[in-house]
Amino acid sequence: MNKTILSIAFTALLAAGHVFAANSYETIQMWKELAAQGNQEAQAALALAYYEGDGVLMNKSEAVKWYRKAAEQGCAPAQYLLGLCYYKGDGVAKDLQQAVMWFRKAAEQGLAEAQFNLGVSYENGEGVEKDLQQAAIWYRKAAEQGCALAQFNLGGCYKNGHGVAKDLQQAVMWWRKAAEQGLAQAQYNLGGCYVNGEGVAKDVQQAAVWFRKAAEQGLADGQYSLGVCYTNGYGVAKDVQQAAMWYRKAAEQGCAQAQYNLGLCYANGHGVAKDLQQAVMWWRKAAEQGLAQAQYNLGGCYVNGEGVAKDVQQAAVWFRKAAEQGLAEAKEVLKGFKGTQSADTGNKTPEPTTGALSLLALAGLAARRRRK
Repeated sequence: MNKTILSIAFTALLAAGHVFAANSYETIQMWKELAAQGNQEAQAALALAYYEGDGVLMNKSEAVKWYRKAAEQGCAPAQYLLGLCYYKGDGVAKDLQQAVMWFRKAAEQGLAEAQFNLGVSYENGEGVEKDLQQAAIWYRKAAEQGCALAQFNLGGCYKNGHGVAKDLQQAVMWWRKAAEQGLAQAQYNLGGCYVNGEGVAKDVQQAAVWFRKAAEQGLADGQYSLGVCYTNGYGVAKDVQQAAMWYRKAAEQGCAQAQYNLGLCYANGHGVAKDLQQAVMWWRKAAEQGLAQAQYNLGGCYVNGEGVAKDVQQAAVWFRKAAEQGLAEAKEVLKGFKGTQSADTGNKTPEPTTGALSLLALAGLAARRRRK
């Protein structure tokens, strides 16, 4: 789940529905005069101007001063934003308990962003004792107001039975709500549910639809998953060029599984020109992230001198790494290695594996940590 605090600061929120023009000198002066008279909307708007350096020199301590004045008068957006200042240590000493106190004040007035942040605080045990039931309660309040991140996290609560009874249909319902609002992580998770038939009837075409939506927003897991769909013809016409394209997008973001599969594309000439050096490069990237299949393949390349100079010692290093993760093929190959002894011991020369990671292997539901 998304377990980081949501940070939103926008004038329309602060100004309780009043939309102001760009912060000219005249506007700032007007806010100063109104703020000095105790107008909470002007105090909150002036605080935001100081926080962002919009129309005045940036001064986060001054922003905190005015947020506090508005917050103490009951302005919910100011309470929320003052909580963020305490959470981040912006313009004031970092204090998670104070952050929670102000999030709670705004949450109790119904501000969805504050309700979400209070839920995150309870889930992480930040500034308050960890309490998954309270987290789910506050996520629900925000989710029912349409907060997509809260819907996503509430879906995670139902998926894992955190603070609520485990219920995959409820998980799907909340992820769908967030996905329909365009939240890429929820789109990816919903695709995973359709792949596995969890909380919804299995439907690879729907899975591909939702993976594509996430992929087109740049989510690496979605890009990788869509690549697997194209590799295997799951929910889309089989297309190895499209598969390679989506693997590359995810691989360039550091997705180890996509790096591994892109290496397979280069090793076999699927969707790209065959290029063993490129295969080695991508397998190495995945291997260095700990992917056992890539470590095994990289070892095979060193044994056979394919895409890299032959080096039995390096081969043994990578086979051992894969074997230590439990990969049976690597354990078998290692029987032919004795220290730095040559692999020419009568054992079968290891070949790189050629099967793409299965779709089911990728569809574990995401639990990304993002800060906004």
